[in-house]
Amino acid sequence: MAGKTYKIAVIAGDGTGPEVEAEAVKVVKKAGELFGFKLEMKDFDWGGDRYLATGNVLPDDAAATLRKFDAVLLGAIGHPKVKPGILEKGILLKLRFDLDQYINLRPVKLYPGVETPLANKGPEHIDYVVVRENTGDAYCGIGGIMMKGTPHEVAEQCMVYSRFQVERCLRYAFELVRKRHSSKNPWRGLKPEDVKAGKIGQLTLCGKTNVLTYVYDLWERAQHEVGKEYPDVKLDYCHVDATCMWMVKNPEWFDVIVTGNLFGDIITDLGAITQGGMGIAAGGNINPDKGGISMFEPIGGSAPKYTGMGVINPMAAICSGMMMLDSLGEAKAAAAIEKSVMYVTANKMKSQAAGKMGYSTSQVGDLVVANLKK
Repeated sequence: MAGKTYKIAVIAGDGTGPEVEAEAVKVVKKAGELFGFKLEMKDFDWGGDRYLATGNVLPDDAAATLRKFDAVLLGAIGHPKVKPGILEKGILLKLRFDLDQYINLRPVKLYPGVETPLANKGPEHIDYVVVRENTGDAYCGIGGIMMKGTPHEVAEQCMVYSRFQVERCLRYAFELVRKRHSSKNPWRGLKPEDVKAGKIGQLTLCGKTNVLTYVYDLWERAQHEVGKEYPDVKLDYCHVDATCMWMVKNPEWFDVIVTGNLFGDIITDLGAITQGGMGIAAGGNINPDKGGISMFEPIGGSAPKYTGMGVINPMAAICSGMMMLDSLGEAKAAAAIEKSVMYVTANKMKSQAAGKMGYSTSQVGDLVVANLKK
């Protein structure tokens, strides 16, 4: 019996985006061949070049167009000839809001053979996930500037959250803890007494309740109230500054971290460098609701200085494709991609840095394809 066919929108974007996206497409298509499903890809030219040519960031029907697909693969957004913020707000943030992709999912996982700047830490220490709320906070655009350009200029940007936004994000995070530990094996952050009490994993809220006493009071109260429905999950709390410290000193303490948009944006870059850098850090903008469409991307930028040189690392894009397949229900294919990536990082690549991998961009993609096994 023939497998499913998935319709995938591909936004290669700017700079090195098309180069890394080509390798992600190559790998996920091969996984489809091995595991009996098909991927129908459609390319969209949304990015800096289109904006410079037309003056339009996105067509008016962009969100409606993407809703006809099963998922979106994104390469990179950011053009050196376009003022910062125009493309990022006009494409990335707009699509996240219009498609209600209210979860930004960021695995922080150190693969074998990948160098981390953390002393005496290995893959057994760095394996957790950050769940970043993706539609609220200071990113929602509430605020403004008064008396601009004068000595009395005032700028205001508000951190705003509703209980609805907070609770649906927390529920996703609680469910993720259960998914990660469906075998009932205890994980990071648990002490023997936690295991004895029947806990299978830990959800850490990253906030700032001592200063942001309104917004993160809401988050913390909601965590404890929703947590009553998840007695098998240990509740934990950590201020954002302390979270940054422990991500460096004791990353093995973390299992799933849940946080707001701004803090999540910051700590996921810290997590990325501990797992080997932007070249291997992937992420997803998730709408987990029925009928929702999600968008997957490497978390690094477009790296325009490397454009066309064939030296950029495609692993982050490949891993974002892996995340996409997992979200579509093709968990075995996603696991096979991860296993191949781990083989390549452990046995083939010299480095995750651009120009130092020991292979070209396309050769890294070929290595992952060559080592894919059912």
